Amino acid sequence: MKTTVAKNEDFDRKWYIVDATGHVLGRLASKIAFMLRGKHKPIFTPHVDTGDFIVVVNAAKIALTGNKWKDKIYYRHSGYMGGIKAINAKDLLKKRPEDLVRFAVRGMLPKNRLGRSIIKKLKIYAGSEHPHSAQMPEPFKIS
Repeated sequence: MKTTVAKNEDFDRKWYIVDATGHVLGRLASKIAFMLRGKHKPIFTPHVDTGDFIVVVNAAKIALTGNKWKDKIYYRHSGYMGGIKAINAKDLLKKRPEDLVRFAVRGMLPKNRLGRSIIKKLKIYAGSEHPHSAQMPEPFKIS
């Protein structure tokens, strides 16, 4: 048997749309990361970006379990001394609901330049409207 290595001209990328209404954040993010990475395709190659585009709508209606709305803290740092900022999940949902999904998916991707190129194929919108209807995204059912 021969091992095949995927090249950019060997595969085509599809567009999928995911409705995040009522889904648990971590379970949704793992399915999205799986599709973005291209692991559902038989041509999957670990060092090549073979994944599809994912459009997530209704990110403001995502669910978290337990006490995570108040206990889960997201940190960022300005780079200066004492420049650490913190925000809990409930406040982040009010301020930037797209970032909840983006941070969860980004943590499940490779931490290198491949991961940085993969995350660019993720499009997240807080409401149900999106500008990607020209790409004719197929609905993706999260089970």
